[in-house]
Amino acid sequence: MTARPDAAGWARLVGRALLLVLAVAICLVPHALWQLFRLPSPWPKWFMVMVTRICGVRRVSVGVPLKRDVFFVANHLSWLDIPVIASANGTAFIAKEELSRAPVIGWLARQNRTVFVSRADRMGVAEQINQLRDALAEAWAVTIFPEGTTTDGQSLLPFKPSLLAVLDPPPPGIMVQPVVLDYGKVAQEIAWVGIEEGQDNAVRVLSRKGSFRVAVHFLEPFNPRDYPGRKAINAEARRRIEDALVAIRGRPLRPFPGHDVLATVPPGVAYEGAE
Repeated sequence: MTARPDAAGWARLVGRALLLVLAVAICLVPHALWQLFRLPSPWPKWFMVMVTRICGVRRVSVGVPLKRDVFFVANHLSWLDIPVIASANGTAFIAKEELSRAPVIGWLARQNRTVFVSRADRMGVAEQINQLRDALAEAWAVTIFPEGTTTDGQSLLPFKPSLLAVLDPPPPGIMVQPVVLDYGKVAQEIAWVGIEEGQDNAVRVLSRKGSFRVAVHFLEPFNPRDYPGRKAINAEARRRIEDALVAIRGRPLRPFPGHDVLATVPPGVAYEGAE
């Protein structure tokens, strides 16, 4: 069970929660006006910038993210990964369909052009792939967390290539850019893993004292047309992310404890694809 914050921790939690509500209020009206006039809205990205700062994140970007026609593939530690990456490049995300029904969070995700998918809807897989193709055709940058769940920042799970079917064959002009999230010394403290409930993790992160550095490494993009099929694309993206993580950490990654029998997956954060 997650330890409850002390009085100072509760004060930080309440203060940050109020600031998050204020950030929504600041961005809501101008975002609606941009949408009314059918203009590309910069406000979701600016909102994500506010979220990261309020939550104590001090983001450092390493490398250059592609601006359009790109499929980002990233490792996954926390719900914070979403605002961290989006604040750097304005990307949309692929998320589990359950997230779309979550109060407030589902609405916020739709404002950031999230593509919702359902792993239970086997008959609708083709339609989900079509939604992704439409998103990419509109020059969106789309991010997927192919591990299907979060880890402790010291490991990297096998990637699940199901939704990479959108890249088989790749739409014209689309590139794949691997992304490495490095939370450094606070990785295990921030990570949302195991049986911890989402609200408990949010309380723990938002009540935390001080700030912390997160480095977002945008690795060299590659052309998916150079790899025969989604499994090869998936393997290449994972190889590059693993190599970068090893180089950043200066030692090999370790196996994630119990990942083969992991029964509890954080809800609404990342799509769990199945082969």
